[in-house]
Amino acid sequence: MPDTRPVSPPPDTLQHQLSAAASYLPDGHYGEWSDGQRLRAHWHQFAALEGDASPADMARKAADVARQIRDNGISYNIYAEQNGGTRPWSLDSLPFILPPAEWRQIEQGVAQRAQLLNSILADAYGPRQLLQQGLLPGALVLGHPGFLRQLDGYTPPGDIYLHIAAFDLARTPDGQWRVISQRTQAPSGLGYLLENRLIVSRLFPQAFRHMPVQHLASSYRQLLNTIHRLSPFGRRGDGTPRVVLLTPGSHNETYFEHTYLARYLGIPLVNGNDLTVRGNEVFLKTLRGLEPVQAILRRLDDDFCDPLELRPDSTLGVPGLLQAIRAGKVLMANALGSSFLESPGLHAFLPAICQHLTGQPLQLASLPSWWCGEPAARDEAVQHLRRRVIKPTYPSLSGYPHFEPVLCPQLSDAELADWQQQLQGRAEAYTLQENLPLSQAPIWHNGHVEPRAMMLRVFAIANGQGQWNVLPGGLTRIAARPHEQIVSMQRGGSSLDTWILTDGDIDTFSMLPRRLHPAELGGKRRLITSHAAENLFWMGRYAERAENQLRLSQLVLQWLEVNDGNKDPAFIRLLVQLCQQQNLLPEADDAAAPSRLEGGELTRAILQGVSGCAGSNGGLAHHLAALAQAATPIRDRLSLSHSQLIQSASQRFTPAIRQRVQQGQYRIGDARRELAQLAVELTAIRGEQADHMTRDDGWQLLSLGRQLERLHTLASTLGLFFAETGDLTAAAFDLLLAFFDSTLTYRSYYQRRQDVLALLDLLVCDRANPRSLTSVLQRLQQALQALPGPHPEVQPPLPAELPELEIMCQRDDNGQRPALLQLTTALETAALQLSDEIGLRYFNPTQDYTQPLSSWLQGKR
Repeated sequence: MPDTRPVSPPPDTLQHQLSAAASYLPDGHYGEWSDGQRLRAHWHQFAALEGDASPADMARKAADVARQIRDNGISYNIYAEQNGGTRPWSLDSLPFILPPAEWRQIEQGVAQRAQLLNSILADAYGPRQLLQQGLLPGALVLGHPGFLRQLDGYTPPGDIYLHIAAFDLARTPDGQWRVISQRTQAPSGLGYLLENRLIVSRLFPQAFRHMPVQHLASSYRQLLNTIHRLSPFGRRGDGTPRVVLLTPGSHNETYFEHTYLARYLGIPLVNGNDLTVRGNEVFLKTLRGLEPVQAILRRLDDDFCDPLELRPDSTLGVPGLLQAIRAGKVLMANALGSSFLESPGLHAFLPAICQHLTGQPLQLASLPSWWCGEPAARDEAVQHLRRRVIKPTYPSLSGYPHFEPVLCPQLSDAELADWQQQLQGRAEAYTLQENLPLSQAPIWHNGHVEPRAMMLRVFAIANGQGQWNVLPGGLTRIAARPHEQIVSMQRGGSSLDTWILTDGDIDTFSMLPRRLHPAELGGKRRLITSHAAENLFWMGRYAERAENQLRLSQLVLQWLEVNDGNKDPAFIRLLVQLCQQQNLLPEADDAAAPSRLEGGELTRAILQGVSGCAGSNGGLAHHLAALAQAATPIRDRLSLSHSQLIQSASQRFTPAIRQRVQQGQYRIGDARRELAQLAVELTAIRGEQADHMTRDDGWQLLSLGRQLERLHTLASTLGLFFAETGDLTAAAFDLLLAFFDSTLTYRSYYQRRQDVLALLDLLVCDRANPRSLTSVLQRLQQALQALPGPHPEVQPPLPAELPELEIMCQRDDNGQRPALLQLTTALETAALQLSDEIGLRYFNPTQDYTQPLSSWLQGKR
């Protein structure tokens, strides 16, 4: 007879690893994949489909996850780290799996909670019956900074305060789910969980297809549909509203998610300064003028949204936004004023409130909680303080303590006694919760399966008709180390893709747009906000400045290395003045100061200007950092390689290099090697901008910024060299050619001759030379003509045409060339005024215009 005994999996397969990892489960913790003896049914199914993966296979899957995160530029900003603290998003290759029956319980409980919280908001900003009947303490509502009296009596469209609500869940040792916290202001995670799904589902295609796992896209479509339906246009049936996603900016910890979510939903990502309020209506400032906005999906906390009525020091919000909301001219999702619901002190009162408002018990219980503002609750909880977690009741209220949750089981006896004393003081500032041994989820780490503490964030989305649907998935977060009980991405935690199994049909809806018709393609145009346009413009300018300073730094260091003993005071003075003009050296305090910068002193000063030491805020390192700062908010418009090149260049001069410069341990040779590598990076950045960006309005502004910066730099440099005398020494002649990056061209024409007529022909008049003034003006004209109009007629101090070459070479009685100097001065002035005019017209539009900006340069030929 055949042997029917079950065959044990090979000891090096994933299935065996999952089974063996049960022995690593900490005592008193629930195992999500195993009961300690055998795999749970849904994990057994997963192992049957994908469990033959070897450690080498799993290592390749982990490497594939890291590669996709790197290639997609998925990042997470760490506030506690220095120098920006941006790191790649952390995702484990194994998913977190929930069976249908468990998910239905969570789904029903979360939907009920979302409805309950919405009802609490309606009561708090309306009749306040819960406060009058003693079901909710006034200190947790009216005493909380998240309650906005500016919106007292305001009812949002459809009575929907919460369009999205998130709930952090954890499982008790007996397998029951509990709500640890709730997020009602601007819940994060919707973008990250979608990226997790796209990556992990491809690692285990058999399991994902056959288990089966419910899809996510319908929930995102519902979010947009709800916002459309409740917006002013949707309520009137006037058409499709303009929806924007409001972000705090690129320094926010989840900024990548903001850009990704906006792109996925097909809506513009905007900062507060991209929006303006006119006549109680909100407008988006774009390159082509003001465009009305009917709905805002926000990722900005309440108090930062309007500096006029909320937080006056906020630079992230929109002045007058609250008035537009009260006037019903714009929908805010979520409605402002909901953050008091995030207080842990509220949890203790939800069961009674739910029974009162709905006549039903709370289906998904909170973790046992005690608000210490109630003496009886405080005394009861403090008796067993060793088993509690201490949390701040008002985490953002001035004058009240703000701290990370304190796990009392980890405190010493002295620390515990100190906390017992503190809880007798301003007791209302503290909330105690039961310490919960978090359940353990399996991850693949160091070649085998390990358990990690986990929490699950689940999202409820309003349908606009009084019901809430729960997204069939979530953001599962895991602790950074074994046996750790704090789950936090800020503390190095990671994430898992969340698979919700279904016993019904798979929702095959896709957010991919319908098939287009040829007639729809002609009018396509990418919307560019004024803020994005400004960053593109300054990207061009800072990239050009960095290239100019790089070239000058290389020239000066090369000269210093070869001519260390040169005592020509006139040339040294010219060299120092040029470095000062280009901000590579600080301005001199007196006229004689340049003559003192000789030999080693000049070398040290140049190295400090290059590397960004104190006192060289306009130097090369400064401009590289400014380039990265301008590029970060618009990285959704840049290729990944473009962004990486900019970041690499900006980090070229590290604090360690600056320290070596200040200590005199950084030599000319060291700097020249560093600058040579930087030259490759800046050349690559220029190539990305020239060949890998769409020639839309934004690119035209980037190009305009480059040419405008080039015009000002070249004109001012030419004026400097010819300002004091009409004669150029051989060294000055060569330096000017090299700074204009025209040495090779000049030598191919004139070999070693040094003729001012030939020099000015090449640097001023030659249209074929991309760095001649004529060529730069020509490119400026093209860029200006390509910008959107209309704009007013302006008359900058530009000559009607460039002087003839012979006239520019003519010298007066003092030996100067007045026509040339007048030209360079006029071009310098015009470049500065044109830059200001572009800023006023495009980056902060305030009025309608009638004439094209290209009139600035018309007729100059």
